[in-house]
Amino acid sequence: MTYEYEGKTEKEAIEMAAMDLGLERDQFDVEILETQKNSLFKKGYVKIRVHTLDDEKPISYDNKRNHEEKFSRLVANPLPQDEFEKQLIEFVTNIIEKMGYTVKVSVTYREDKKIGIKLDSDHSSILIGRKGKNLDALQVLANIYAGRLGHEEIRVILDSENYRIRREESLVRLAYTTADKVRSSRNSILLEPMNPFERRLIHTTLNDIPDVETKSEGDGLYKQVRVLYKGVR
Repeated sequence: MTYEYEGKTEKEAIEMAAMDLGLERDQFDVEILETQKNSLFKKGYVKIRVHTLDDEKPISYDNKRNHEEKFSRLVANPLPQDEFEKQLIEFVTNIIEKMGYTVKVSVTYREDKKIGIKLDSDHSSILIGRKGKNLDALQVLANIYAGRLGHEEIRVILDSENYRIRREESLVRLAYTTADKVRSSRNSILLEPMNPFERRLIHTTLNDIPDVETKSEGDGLYKQVRVLYKGVR
């Protein structure tokens, strides 16, 4: 599968792709589509196309339940365990406080090359934003900062009020419901704009349904997924 990203530099675009797709750098190939240098009237940018090397298995409710149970068994010390974690938590805390909101930032889990960060705040709805866009933006900044600290290999996952899990469950239900409607009507349905991770969730959830296919449409980071009826082959 292929995805497109845009950043101020090639490195920033690649970091955004790795974070949103949940992949390590060696799990996808990068194709440079367009490069725009800074000029008097235009800001510079780099547009890339990402080709994933391994398609993931569709996400089922059983798989998600096992995934959640796995995390529930992890006992993570919420306090920073080293200088990297300390600086990361201070960075996220400072950004949110400069936005004008109080927050308590803590570690929820630690995995190989991944760390979960929880945001506890009376303003969680604002930090999450519509469809999680504010949370996604904060997560991008946290991952860029982790890279600047010399930990490009670690993926930082920000969450608040268990939004990530609730959003994934909602998208899986949406995918199956939309597939049923498409199979009944024989028409296509265009879903709301989603970030690359959310689109990938829709694609992989419906990947094994033989008479339905999906494709992404639009430009930029937030594209739409179209679910189409193709009939049984």
